[in-house]
Amino acid sequence: MSKSYWKLTDEEYEFIKGEVIHIFEKYNIKCIPVSGFEIASKMKITLIAYSGLSKRKLKKAMEVSEDGFFIEKAGREYIFYNDIDRCYERQNWTILHEIGHIVLDHTGHSDHEEDEANFFAKYAIAPPVLVHKIGAECPQDIYEVFDISFEAAVYAYQYYRSWKNRFEQVKRLADYEIKLLALFKKSA
Repeated sequence: MSKSYWKLTDEEYEFIKGEVIHIFEKYNIKCIPVSGFEIASKMKITLIAYSGLSKRKLKKAMEVSEDGFFIEKAGREYIFYNDIDRCYERQNWTILHEIGHIVLDHTGHSDHEEDEANFFAKYAIAPPVLVHKIGAECPQDIYEVFDISFEAAVYAYQYYRSWKNRFEQVKRLADYEIKLLALFKKSA
């Protein structure tokens, strides 16, 4: 996952949000914290931990990415992820990022595709409407409930505050947010 500064269009952000919710609905994802491991399993994506690779394959995997990557081979998808020196929160983020590549039908590694996959993971791991539902008042609340790193919780809280400001102005949720709340209400 390379760092890039490409700004997605509003239409791209909205499309990706809709794709996240579609995946949640299709695979009955309705619990917080959101697990990339669970989603991958339900999507029949094979997860391969770096710790299970031979030394030669591990070296090649680390050359591709120190976090993880996906490949498609013979019509099947595989996500390789670093469980050796990455914490659970980072592994989960990486898996959601790679699922984003798969769902968004990416074929390359352009900065734009990386930005899309990053946003997919960001939105999937802590959707602002669910952050609102739990009544988060600070990053610590998000950190504790969504089981993400504190750094990710700070970013999620900033994103939530921006979402909340817009919500307070328009006083209505997007259709996909209503679907998401309904899905997660079933698990309450």
